[in-house]
Amino acid sequence: MVEAITSMEEDFAQWYTDVVKKADLIDYTSVKGCMVFKPAGYAIWELIQSQMDARFKETGVENVYLPMFIPESLLEKEKDHVEGFAPEVAWVTMGGLQPLQERMCVRPTSETLFCDFYKNEVHSYRDLPKNYNQWCSVVRWEKETRPFLRSREFLWQEGHTIHATAEEAEERTIKMLNVYADFCEQVLAIPVVKGQKTEKEKFAGAMATYTIEALMHDGKALQSGTSHNFGDGFARAFGIQFTDKDNTLKYPFQTSWGTTTRLIGAIIMVHGDNSGLVLPPRVAPTQVMIVPIRQQAEGVLEKAEEIRQALAAAGIRVKVDDTEKSPGWKFAEQEMRGIPVRVEIGPKDIEAGKAVIARRDTGEKQEVTITELAAKIPALLDTIQGDMLTRARERRDANTFTARTKEEFEQIFAEKTGFVKAMWCGDRACEDEIKEKMAVTSRCMPFEQEHLADTCVCCGRPAKHMVYWGKAY
Repeated sequence: MVEAITSMEEDFAQWYTDVVKKADLIDYTSVKGCMVFKPAGYAIWELIQSQMDARFKETGVENVYLPMFIPESLLEKEKDHVEGFAPEVAWVTMGGLQPLQERMCVRPTSETLFCDFYKNEVHSYRDLPKNYNQWCSVVRWEKETRPFLRSREFLWQEGHTIHATAEEAEERTIKMLNVYADFCEQVLAIPVVKGQKTEKEKFAGAMATYTIEALMHDGKALQSGTSHNFGDGFARAFGIQFTDKDNTLKYPFQTSWGTTTRLIGAIIMVHGDNSGLVLPPRVAPTQVMIVPIRQQAEGVLEKAEEIRQALAAAGIRVKVDDTEKSPGWKFAEQEMRGIPVRVEIGPKDIEAGKAVIARRDTGEKQEVTITELAAKIPALLDTIQGDMLTRARERRDANTFTARTKEEFEQIFAEKTGFVKAMWCGDRACEDEIKEKMAVTSRCMPFEQEHLADTCVCCGRPAKHMVYWGKAY
C-alpha cells in the first residue's frame, strides 16, 4: 500500500491526492468538481462537527437551518457582497419544465437569507442578541478543485449573529475566532496564527475579517477559519431595525463566522507522512486497532474481543481487524488510515499475559500487560495528541522567517517556503505588487504585533503593520 504513495518530498500535491484516495477518505464522481465522502472521511467530519458544535453551544449559540436557494433580488441588496461572490455563483433558472420568474442562486453563503429572516425576527432590544449557526453545504463554482481543500460543493458551518451594539458584535467576532483557534490546537493538534485580514483580503461586505492561518508540511499556508464583523452595513441594506431602550429606532450589528471540510485537508497536510494519514486521537474515528497475530490459533480472537470490550468500556473508539489478511498487510493498512494506536496480540503474548502496542505517530512499540491496557492506552492517546501539537508547532516555528528589507523578503521566498513576517505600509498597491511579482499573499496582520523595522518591505515608506506573508492553498 505504501509503495502506491508518491513521496511528499518528490511531489507534495500528488502525495496528498494519493493519501486521500488510498486512505479511502473520498472518491471522485461524475459531477465535476464534487466528491463523495466515504465512511472513513465522513467519520472525521462527524467528530469535528460534534466537538465544534458543543463548543459553539457553550457560548450560547443555537442551530437553525435556512433554505439553499436565494432569489437574485435578495442577493443584490448588498452591493459589495454580491460583487464578491458573482464569479462563483451557480444559478437555477428552471423549475421543472417552466422558466422561473426570477432566477435563484444556490447558496454560496447565507448572509442575505439571514438578513431577510432577521427582518421579521428582530423588533426590540429584547429580541437581541440572536446567536445562530447552521450546518449545511454551499456551492461555489470553483475553476480548480482539490479534495477537501476546494470543491464546488462543500460542507461547512456558518454562524450568524445579530446584536444591539457594535461592541457586542466585535466581542462575538473575536470570541468565535478564539473558539476556532482553540479547537484547531486542542482537537486537531494544528497550531495557528490569529489576526486580521487586510482590506484586500477581507470578506465581501464585511467591516473587518479575522482569520486563523495554519502552515502545512510543504510550507504553504491554509486559511482554516474566518470570523467577520459586518458592522451595521447589512442591516441598513436590508432595512433591519429595532426599538432600543431609549425608544428610538436603531440598526443592529451583525457577524458571521465559518469553517469547512478543508480542516480535514489541513489534518492530512500538517500531520501525514509517507506511510499515509496520521490522525490526532481526538478526531480519529478508530483510535485503537487490535490486530490478532495467528488469529486461527485457539483463543486469539476471543482474547482480542475481550481486550476490545475492555477498551470500549474505557471510552475508546476501538476495533478488531479479524479479516483474513496477513499481519503485515494489516499493519500497513492501519498506518495508511492513520489509526493512532495498534495493539498486537498473538498466542505467545497471551501466554505471557502481555500485548504489544505501537504508536502511529512515532512508530514506537512497547509491551504492556493485558490487564493494564484499558488504563494505559487513554493516557497514551493524550500523550500522542500533545506530542503531535508540539511537533507541528516546532515545524511551523522552524519555517517562520523574518524579513526586514525588500532584499531579505525576496531572497527568503526565492529559497524557502513558509511564513515570512515583514512590515507593511498599509497600501493596497504594495500588496498587489508582492502578489504579482512573487505569488505571495498577506495571510494576516497578527494580533500580537512586532516592530521588525521602520519601513515597508515593499516600498520603503513608513510601516504601519507587521504582516504574515505566504504562498497559500
